[in-house]
Amino acid sequence: MSDLAIKVENLSKRYRIGLAEEKHDTFFGAISGWIKSPLKNYRRVKKLSSFSESAESDDIIWALKDVSFEVKKGEVLGIIGRNGVGKSTLLKILSRITEPTSGFAEIYGRVSSLLEVGTGFHPELTGRENVYLNGTILGMTKSEIDRKFDEIVEFSGIEKFIDTPVKRYSSGMRVRLAFSVAAHLEPEILLIDEVLAVGDAQFQRKCLGKMDTISKEGRTVLFVSHNMTAIESLCPNTMWIEDGKIREIANSTKVVSNYLRVGTATGNVKKWDNPENAPGNEIIRIHKVAIFPEDGNSEIKVDAPLVLEFQFWNYEKNIKLNLSAHFFTIEGIPVFNSGSESMELKEGLYKYSCKIPGDFLNDETYRVQIMFVRDRSRSIFTHDEILIFEVNDIQRDGAWFGKWFGVVRPKFEWQSEKLD
Repeated sequence: MSDLAIKVENLSKRYRIGLAEEKHDTFFGAISGWIKSPLKNYRRVKKLSSFSESAESDDIIWALKDVSFEVKKGEVLGIIGRNGVGKSTLLKILSRITEPTSGFAEIYGRVSSLLEVGTGFHPELTGRENVYLNGTILGMTKSEIDRKFDEIVEFSGIEKFIDTPVKRYSSGMRVRLAFSVAAHLEPEILLIDEVLAVGDAQFQRKCLGKMDTISKEGRTVLFVSHNMTAIESLCPNTMWIEDGKIREIANSTKVVSNYLRVGTATGNVKKWDNPENAPGNEIIRIHKVAIFPEDGNSEIKVDAPLVLEFQFWNYEKNIKLNLSAHFFTIEGIPVFNSGSESMELKEGLYKYSCKIPGDFLNDETYRVQIMFVRDRSRSIFTHDEILIFEVNDIQRDGAWFGKWFGVVRPKFEWQSEKLD
Protein backbone atom coordinates (compact mmCIF):
# COMPACT_ATOMS: atom_id res chain seq x y z
CA MET A 1 0.00 0.00 0.00
CA SER A 2 2.92 2.34 0.67
CA ASP A 3 3.81 2.65 -3.03
CA LEU A 4 0.28 3.72 -4.03
CA ALA A 5 -0.60 7.31 -4.86
CA ILE A 6 -4.24 6.74 -5.92
CA LYS A 7 -6.61 3.85 -5.31
CA VAL A 8 -10.05 3.90 -6.94
CA GLU A 9 -12.58 1.15 -6.32
CA ASN A 10 -16.05 0.73 -7.88
CA LEU A 11 -16.36 4.48 -8.39
CA SER A 12 -19.66 5.65 -9.90
CA LYS A 13 -21.22 9.05 -10.48
CA ARG A 14 -24.69 9.79 -11.79
CA TYR A 15 -26.34 13.06 -12.76
CA ARG A 16 -29.89 14.12 -13.46
CA ILE A 17 -30.21 16.01 -16.72
CA GLY A 18 -32.94 18.29 -18.00
CA LEU A 19 -35.61 17.01 -20.34
CA ALA A 20 -37.21 18.85 -23.25
CA GLU A 21 -39.79 21.41 -22.23
CA GLU A 22 -43.40 20.63 -23.03
CA LYS A 23 -44.60 22.61 -26.05
CA HIS A 24 -48.21 23.61 -26.72
CA ASP A 25 -49.75 24.01 -30.14
CA THR A 26 -52.82 25.96 -29.01
CA PHE A 27 -53.51 28.99 -26.86
CA PHE A 28 -55.73 26.92 -24.57
CA GLY A 29 -52.92 24.38 -24.11
CA ALA A 30 -50.48 27.15 -23.18
CA ILE A 31 -52.90 28.60 -20.59
CA SER A 32 -53.57 25.16 -19.15
CA GLY A 33 -49.85 24.46 -18.91
CA TRP A 34 -49.24 27.78 -17.18
CA ILE A 35 -51.91 27.00 -14.56
CA LYS A 36 -50.44 23.56 -13.88
CA SER A 37 -46.78 24.76 -13.89
CA PRO A 38 -46.44 25.47 -10.11
CA LEU A 39 -47.29 21.87 -9.26
CA LYS A 40 -45.03 20.53 -12.01
CA ASN A 41 -42.16 22.74 -10.87
CA TYR A 42 -42.60 21.55 -7.28
CA ARG A 43 -42.44 17.94 -8.41
CA ARG A 44 -39.33 18.65 -10.49
CA VAL A 45 -37.51 20.31 -7.59
CA LYS A 46 -38.45 17.44 -5.28
CA LYS A 47 -37.29 14.93 -7.89
CA LEU A 48 -33.82 16.51 -8.12
CA SER A 49 -32.86 15.13 -4.73
CA SER A 50 -34.26 11.62 -5.23
CA PHE A 51 -33.07 8.76 -7.39
CA SER A 52 -34.80 5.47 -7.98
CA GLU A 53 -32.51 2.58 -7.16
CA SER A 54 -34.74 0.00 -8.86
CA ALA A 55 -34.90 1.40 -12.37
CA GLU A 56 -33.16 3.73 -14.76
CA SER A 57 -34.82 6.94 -15.93
CA ASP A 58 -34.55 9.00 -19.11
CA ASP A 59 -33.23 11.96 -17.13
CA ILE A 60 -30.44 10.04 -15.34
CA ILE A 61 -27.01 9.48 -16.85
CA TRP A 62 -24.04 7.64 -15.38
CA ALA A 63 -20.93 9.74 -15.98
CA LEU A 64 -18.88 6.96 -14.35
CA LYS A 65 -19.89 3.38 -13.64
CA ASP A 66 -17.90 0.96 -11.44
CA VAL A 67 -14.46 2.37 -12.25
CA SER A 68 -11.52 0.72 -10.45
CA PHE A 69 -7.78 1.28 -10.90
CA GLU A 70 -4.57 2.03 -9.00
CA VAL A 71 -1.77 4.50 -9.71
CA LYS A 72 1.64 4.08 -8.13
CA LYS A 73 3.74 6.92 -6.80
CA GLY A 74 5.78 8.57 -9.53
CA GLU A 75 3.62 7.13 -12.31
CA VAL A 76 2.40 9.27 -15.20
CA LEU A 77 -0.95 7.91 -16.38
CA GLY A 78 -2.63 9.17 -19.53
CA ILE A 79 -6.43 9.24 -19.77
CA ILE A 80 -8.10 9.28 -23.18
CA GLY A 81 -11.62 8.98 -24.56
CA ARG A 82 -14.20 10.96 -26.47
CA ASN A 83 -15.90 14.02 -25.04
CA GLY A 84 -18.55 13.26 -22.44
CA VAL A 85 -17.33 9.80 -21.42
CA GLY A 86 -16.45 10.78 -17.83
CA LYS A 87 -12.78 11.81 -17.89
CA SER A 88 -13.30 15.25 -16.33
CA THR A 89 -15.80 13.84 -13.83
CA LEU A 90 -13.15 11.39 -12.64
CA LEU A 91 -10.60 14.17 -12.07
CA LYS A 92 -13.19 16.30 -10.24
CA ILE A 93 -13.90 13.44 -7.86
CA LEU A 94 -10.19 12.87 -7.25
CA SER A 95 -9.81 16.62 -6.62
CA ARG A 96 -12.66 16.53 -4.08
CA ILE A 97 -14.67 18.99 -6.15
CA THR A 98 -17.61 16.62 -6.41
CA GLU A 99 -18.73 13.57 -4.44
CA PRO A 100 -19.14 10.12 -6.01
CA THR A 101 -22.52 8.42 -6.02
CA SER A 102 -20.94 5.16 -4.90
CA GLY A 103 -17.51 3.63 -4.47
CA PHE A 104 -14.47 5.46 -3.15
CA ALA A 105 -11.15 7.03 -4.11
CA GLU A 106 -8.17 7.15 -1.77
CA ILE A 107 -5.46 9.76 -2.34
CA TYR A 108 -2.07 9.40 -0.69
CA GLY A 109 -0.45 12.82 -0.89
CA ARG A 110 -1.14 16.48 -1.54
CA VAL A 111 -3.10 17.07 -4.76
CA SER A 112 -2.82 19.98 -7.15
CA SER A 113 -5.23 20.11 -10.08
CA LEU A 114 -5.72 22.12 -13.24
CA LEU A 115 -9.16 21.20 -14.56
CA GLU A 116 -10.41 24.41 -16.18
CA VAL A 117 -8.83 27.64 -17.35
CA GLY A 118 -8.10 29.79 -14.33
CA THR A 119 -9.86 27.49 -11.86
CA GLY A 120 -9.92 29.21 -8.46
CA PHE A 121 -8.84 32.59 -9.80
CA HIS A 122 -10.71 35.66 -8.61
CA PRO A 123 -11.24 38.03 -11.56
CA GLU A 124 -10.97 41.20 -9.47
CA LEU A 125 -7.62 40.23 -7.93
CA THR A 126 -4.30 40.71 -9.69
CA GLY A 127 -2.18 37.85 -10.97
CA ARG A 128 0.15 38.28 -7.99
CA GLU A 129 -2.73 38.10 -5.50
CA ASN A 130 -4.19 35.06 -7.24
CA VAL A 131 -0.87 33.21 -7.02
CA TYR A 132 -0.95 33.62 -3.23
CA LEU A 133 -4.66 32.80 -3.09
CA ASN A 134 -4.28 29.59 -5.10
CA GLY A 135 -1.15 28.62 -3.23
CA THR A 136 -2.96 28.98 0.08
CA ILE A 137 -5.90 26.91 -1.20
CA LEU A 138 -3.41 24.19 -2.15
CA GLY A 139 -2.09 24.16 1.42
CA MET A 140 1.13 26.13 0.97
CA THR A 141 2.48 28.54 3.54
CA LYS A 142 3.30 32.14 2.61
CA SER A 143 7.03 31.46 2.93
CA GLU A 144 6.75 28.52 0.50
CA ILE A 145 4.91 30.69 -2.02
CA ASP A 146 7.48 33.51 -1.56
CA ARG A 147 10.26 31.06 -2.36
CA LYS A 148 8.59 29.85 -5.57
CA PHE A 149 6.96 33.11 -6.70
CA ASP A 150 9.64 34.37 -9.12
CA GLU A 151 9.93 30.94 -10.73
CA ILE A 152 6.14 30.73 -11.20
CA VAL A 153 5.93 34.13 -12.85
CA GLU A 154 8.94 33.53 -15.09
CA PHE A 155 7.55 30.22 -16.30
CA SER A 156 4.15 31.76 -17.08
CA GLY A 157 5.72 34.46 -19.24
CA ILE A 158 3.33 37.19 -18.08
CA GLU A 159 5.73 39.21 -15.90
CA LYS A 160 4.49 42.53 -17.31
CA PHE A 161 0.91 41.77 -16.32
CA ILE A 162 1.38 40.14 -12.92
CA ASP A 163 -0.10 43.18 -11.14
CA THR A 164 -3.04 43.47 -13.56
CA PRO A 165 -6.48 42.15 -12.53
CA VAL A 166 -7.05 38.67 -13.91
CA LYS A 167 -10.36 39.75 -15.48
CA ARG A 168 -8.28 41.59 -18.09
CA TYR A 169 -6.26 38.48 -18.98
CA SER A 170 -6.88 36.52 -22.14
CA SER A 171 -7.77 32.83 -21.75
CA GLY A 172 -4.21 31.97 -22.80
CA MET A 173 -2.71 34.19 -20.11
CA ARG A 174 -4.98 32.67 -17.45
CA VAL A 175 -4.04 29.12 -18.36
CA ARG A 176 -0.33 30.05 -18.35
CA LEU A 177 -0.53 31.39 -14.81
CA ALA A 178 -2.87 28.64 -13.60
CA PHE A 179 -0.57 25.88 -14.86
CA SER A 180 2.50 27.62 -13.45
CA VAL A 181 0.94 27.78 -9.97
CA ALA A 182 -0.27 24.17 -10.07
CA ALA A 183 3.05 22.79 -11.30
CA HIS A 184 5.47 24.80 -9.16
CA LEU A 185 3.92 24.48 -5.72
CA GLU A 186 5.40 21.00 -5.30
CA PRO A 187 2.29 18.81 -5.33
CA GLU A 188 2.76 15.11 -4.77
CA ILE A 189 -0.07 14.39 -7.22
CA LEU A 190 -0.85 16.59 -10.24
CA LEU A 191 -4.18 16.23 -12.08
CA ILE A 192 -4.37 17.94 -15.48
CA ASP A 193 -7.38 18.10 -17.79
CA GLU A 194 -7.29 19.14 -21.46
CA VAL A 195 -6.58 22.81 -20.77
CA LEU A 196 -3.17 23.07 -22.40
CA ALA A 197 -4.87 23.38 -25.78
CA VAL A 198 -5.64 27.00 -24.85
CA GLY A 199 -1.98 27.94 -24.78
CA ASP A 200 0.24 28.42 -27.81
CA ALA A 201 2.49 25.66 -29.15
CA GLN A 202 5.61 26.99 -27.44
CA PHE A 203 3.91 27.10 -24.02
CA GLN A 204 2.45 23.62 -24.55
CA ARG A 205 5.98 22.29 -25.06
CA LYS A 206 7.08 24.03 -21.85
CA CYS A 207 4.17 22.44 -19.98
CA LEU A 208 4.94 18.97 -21.29
CA GLY A 209 8.58 19.43 -20.34
CA LYS A 210 7.59 20.53 -16.85
CA MET A 211 5.28 17.54 -16.45
CA ASP A 212 8.10 15.25 -17.53
CA THR A 213 10.38 16.87 -14.92
CA ILE A 214 7.70 16.47 -12.24
CA SER A 215 7.34 12.76 -13.00
CA LYS A 216 11.12 12.22 -12.85
CA GLU A 217 11.11 13.85 -9.41
CA GLY A 218 8.93 10.98 -8.21
CA ARG A 219 5.60 12.79 -8.24
CA THR A 220 2.41 11.39 -9.76
CA VAL A 221 0.61 12.83 -12.80
CA LEU A 222 -2.81 12.04 -14.29
CA PHE A 223 -3.02 13.66 -17.72
CA VAL A 224 -6.25 13.91 -19.73
CA SER A 225 -5.66 14.86 -23.36
CA HIS A 226 -6.86 14.45 -26.94
CA ASN A 227 -3.27 14.92 -28.13
CA MET A 228 -2.18 11.34 -28.75
CA THR A 229 1.39 12.38 -29.52
CA ALA A 230 1.71 13.99 -26.09
CA ILE A 231 0.07 10.98 -24.41
CA GLU A 232 2.47 8.51 -26.03
CA SER A 233 5.59 10.60 -25.38
CA LEU A 234 4.78 11.51 -21.77
CA CYS A 235 2.78 8.61 -20.36
CA PRO A 236 4.15 5.05 -20.18
CA ASN A 237 0.62 3.73 -19.54
CA THR A 238 -2.79 5.03 -20.60
CA MET A 239 -6.37 4.43 -19.48
CA TRP A 240 -9.10 4.49 -22.13
CA ILE A 241 -12.55 5.47 -20.81
CA GLU A 242 -15.67 4.78 -22.85
CA ASP A 243 -19.26 5.45 -21.74
CA GLY A 244 -18.20 5.96 -18.14
CA LYS A 245 -16.32 2.66 -17.91
CA ILE A 246 -12.69 1.67 -18.31
CA ARG A 247 -12.27 -0.08 -21.63
CA GLU A 248 -8.52 -0.64 -21.42
CA ILE A 249 -5.48 0.16 -19.28
CA ALA A 250 -2.14 -0.82 -20.78
CA ASN A 251 0.99 0.45 -22.52
CA SER A 252 0.23 3.81 -24.13
CA THR A 253 1.24 2.76 -27.64
CA LYS A 254 -1.12 -0.22 -27.53
CA VAL A 255 -4.05 1.70 -26.02
CA VAL A 256 -3.70 4.68 -28.37
CA SER A 257 -3.50 2.38 -31.40
CA ASN A 258 -6.69 0.57 -30.36
CA TYR A 259 -8.48 3.85 -29.60
CA LEU A 260 -7.59 5.38 -32.97
CA ARG A 261 -8.58 2.24 -34.85
CA VAL A 262 -12.05 2.34 -33.30
CA GLY A 263 -12.32 6.11 -33.85
CA THR A 264 -11.67 5.92 -37.58
CA ALA A 265 -14.70 3.69 -38.11
CA THR A 266 -17.11 6.60 -37.71
CA GLY A 267 -17.48 7.30 -41.43
CA ASN A 268 -17.55 10.46 -43.53
CA VAL A 269 -21.23 11.35 -43.00
CA LYS A 270 -23.28 11.90 -39.85
CA LYS A 271 -26.94 12.87 -39.79
CA TRP A 272 -29.52 13.60 -37.10
CA ASP A 273 -33.14 13.75 -38.27
CA ASN A 274 -34.55 14.51 -34.81
CA PRO A 275 -33.31 17.88 -33.47
CA GLU A 276 -33.91 16.78 -29.87
CA ASN A 277 -31.25 14.08 -30.22
CA ALA A 278 -28.84 16.19 -32.29
CA PRO A 279 -25.70 17.91 -30.99
CA GLY A 280 -26.26 21.56 -30.13
CA ASN A 281 -28.17 23.75 -27.70
CA GLU A 282 -31.14 26.09 -27.50
CA ILE A 283 -29.75 28.24 -30.34
CA ILE A 284 -28.53 25.72 -32.91
CA ARG A 285 -28.84 21.97 -33.57
CA ILE A 286 -26.77 20.06 -36.10
CA HIS A 287 -28.70 18.20 -38.82
CA LYS A 288 -25.88 16.80 -40.95
CA VAL A 289 -22.11 16.88 -41.37
CA ALA A 290 -20.29 15.33 -44.30
CA ILE A 291 -17.05 15.38 -46.25
CA PHE A 292 -16.93 13.84 -49.73
CA PRO A 293 -15.00 14.07 -53.00
CA GLU A 294 -16.33 16.74 -55.34
CA ASP A 295 -16.51 14.24 -58.22
CA GLY A 296 -18.98 12.05 -56.31
CA ASN A 297 -16.68 9.09 -55.65
CA SER A 298 -17.02 7.40 -52.29
CA GLU A 299 -13.29 7.05 -51.51
CA ILE A 300 -11.35 10.12 -50.38
CA LYS A 301 -7.96 10.27 -52.10
CA VAL A 302 -5.14 12.76 -51.70
CA ASP A 303 -5.58 14.26 -55.18
CA ALA A 304 -9.37 14.73 -54.96
CA PRO A 305 -10.95 18.13 -54.22
CA LEU A 306 -13.24 17.68 -51.22
CA VAL A 307 -16.49 19.31 -50.12
CA LEU A 308 -17.05 19.86 -46.40
CA GLU A 309 -20.74 20.35 -45.62
CA PHE A 310 -22.63 21.35 -42.46
CA GLN A 311 -26.41 21.54 -42.11
CA PHE A 312 -27.97 22.94 -38.94
CA TRP A 313 -31.18 24.31 -37.50
CA ASN A 314 -31.10 27.89 -36.21
CA TYR A 315 -33.72 28.72 -33.57
CA GLU A 316 -32.98 32.38 -32.90
CA LYS A 317 -34.23 35.34 -34.90
CA ASN A 318 -31.74 37.74 -36.46
CA ILE A 319 -28.61 36.15 -35.05
CA LYS A 320 -25.23 36.91 -36.59
CA LEU A 321 -23.22 33.69 -36.88
CA ASN A 322 -20.13 32.37 -38.53
CA LEU A 323 -19.02 28.77 -38.70
CA SER A 324 -15.45 27.62 -38.11
CA ALA A 325 -13.97 24.20 -38.92
CA HIS A 326 -10.73 23.18 -37.21
CA PHE A 327 -8.77 20.24 -38.61
CA PHE A 328 -6.50 18.03 -36.48
CA THR A 329 -4.67 14.79 -37.10
CA ILE A 330 -6.18 11.90 -35.19
CA GLU A 331 -3.28 12.29 -32.72
CA GLY A 332 -4.47 15.83 -31.95
CA ILE A 333 -1.89 17.82 -33.93
CA PRO A 334 -3.46 21.05 -35.32
CA VAL A 335 -3.46 21.20 -39.13
CA PHE A 336 -5.48 24.27 -40.16
CA ASN A 337 -8.79 26.00 -39.62
CA SER A 338 -11.20 27.80 -41.91
CA GLY A 339 -14.16 30.03 -41.06
CA SER A 340 -17.15 31.30 -42.97
CA GLU A 341 -18.17 34.91 -43.29
CA SER A 342 -20.36 36.24 -40.49
CA MET A 343 -23.98 36.36 -41.69
CA GLU A 344 -27.26 37.44 -40.11
CA LEU A 345 -29.60 34.44 -40.02
CA LYS A 346 -33.30 33.98 -39.42
CA GLU A 347 -34.92 30.88 -37.97
CA GLY A 348 -34.65 27.83 -40.20
CA LEU A 349 -32.47 25.07 -41.64
CA TYR A 350 -29.16 26.21 -43.19
CA LYS A 351 -26.40 24.57 -45.17
CA TYR A 352 -22.79 25.79 -45.11
CA SER A 353 -20.12 24.22 -47.29
CA CYS A 354 -16.55 24.84 -48.38
CA LYS A 355 -14.11 23.26 -50.80
CA ILE A 356 -10.74 21.78 -49.82
CA PRO A 357 -8.39 21.58 -52.83
CA GLY A 358 -6.92 18.30 -54.00
CA ASP A 359 -3.25 17.52 -53.38
CA PHE A 360 -3.37 19.35 -50.07
CA LEU A 361 -4.16 16.87 -47.29
CA ASN A 362 -1.76 14.03 -46.59
CA ASP A 363 -2.30 10.28 -46.44
CA GLU A 364 -3.71 10.61 -42.93
CA THR A 365 -6.72 10.32 -40.61
CA TYR A 366 -8.16 13.69 -39.64
CA ARG A 367 -10.52 14.92 -36.93
CA VAL A 368 -12.80 17.93 -37.50
CA GLN A 369 -13.85 20.30 -34.72
CA ILE A 370 -16.79 22.58 -35.44
CA MET A 371 -17.37 25.93 -33.72
CA PHE A 372 -20.33 28.30 -34.01
CA VAL A 373 -19.37 31.88 -33.20
CA ARG A 374 -21.78 34.72 -32.47
CA ASP A 375 -20.90 38.24 -33.60
CA ARG A 376 -17.39 36.99 -34.49
CA SER A 377 -16.44 37.06 -30.82
CA ARG A 378 -18.31 34.55 -28.67
CA SER A 379 -18.43 30.81 -29.18
CA ILE A 380 -21.94 29.48 -28.58
CA PHE A 381 -21.34 25.81 -29.42
CA THR A 382 -18.28 23.62 -30.06
CA HIS A 383 -18.04 19.94 -30.94
CA ASP A 384 -14.52 18.53 -30.81
CA GLU A 385 -15.11 15.36 -32.86
CA ILE A 386 -17.99 16.13 -35.18
CA LEU A 387 -16.33 14.19 -37.98
CA ILE A 388 -13.42 11.76 -38.45
CA PHE A 389 -12.31 10.83 -41.95
CA GLU A 390 -9.41 9.16 -43.71
CA VAL A 391 -7.50 10.31 -46.77
CA ASN A 392 -5.94 7.55 -48.90
CA ASP A 393 -2.83 7.71 -51.02
CA ILE A 394 -2.87 7.11 -54.77
CA GLN A 395 -0.57 5.49 -57.26
CA ARG A 396 1.38 8.03 -59.34
CA ASP A 397 3.28 7.12 -62.50
CA GLY A 398 2.99 3.45 -61.67
CA ALA A 399 4.57 3.78 -58.21
CA TRP A 400 3.55 4.18 -54.58
CA PHE A 401 5.64 6.68 -52.68
CA GLY A 402 4.36 5.86 -49.20
CA LYS A 403 3.34 8.34 -46.52
CA TRP A 404 4.88 11.78 -47.02
CA PHE A 405 6.44 13.82 -44.25
CA GLY A 406 4.12 16.27 -42.46
CA VAL A 407 0.42 16.61 -41.80
CA VAL A 408 -0.30 18.14 -45.24
CA ARG A 409 1.29 17.51 -48.64
CA PRO A 410 0.45 20.48 -50.88
CA LYS A 411 1.29 20.20 -54.55
CA PHE A 412 2.92 23.49 -55.53
CA GLU A 413 3.84 24.59 -59.02
CA TRP A 414 7.59 24.31 -59.60
CA GLN A 415 9.54 25.78 -62.51
CA SER A 416 12.99 24.97 -63.77
CA GLU A 417 15.26 26.47 -66.39
CA LYS A 418 18.80 25.93 -67.54
CA LEU A 419 20.96 28.96 -66.76
CA ASP A 420 24.17 27.91 -68.53
